[in-house]
Amino acid sequence: MSPDSDKKHGGMSNEELNRPRYPISVVADMFDVHPQTLRLYEREGLLKPQRTARNTRMYSEVDVDQLKSILSLTEIGVNLAGVEIIMRMRNQIEQERMRFKAILKEIWERYKIDPNQWDDVTSTDLIPISHRKVVKVNRKAKDESVETIDADD
Repeated sequence: MSPDSDKKHGGMSNEELNRPRYPISVVADMFDVHPQTLRLYEREGLLKPQRTARNTRMYSEVDVDQLKSILSLTEIGVNLAGVEIIMRMRNQIEQERMRFKAILKEIWERYKIDPNQWDDVTSTDLIPISHRKVVKVNRKAKDESVETIDADD
């Protein structure tokens, strides 16, 4: 689960998010789809609801989130094979993101770096830029002048 999932689920633990909660009829009603559609997604390997002792499908919050993604992709015209590829790629990206986060945490701990010293830990900048300059060029006929202004001012 991503940090975004934690936010939208009110900080639920992974155990709570994976706990089976909803039978197929409830999930079908939640999303206004036929239960056969959910069974099809399961056959295609896109959803993997848990089963009770009586073999009843039970969907967790994770399954519901997965279904939201599937439905949004099919709504824009992605076929089920494409949905499967996109979902697999999303999972791989999430795994790599979590691996990167663990490596970064290890580096911070090893070199005693306080992550709070960074303005934006989620920044995509390779090198954080703390001081930027803006250059203003005035062009008037034959007279050219250049003025440097601190961006922080």
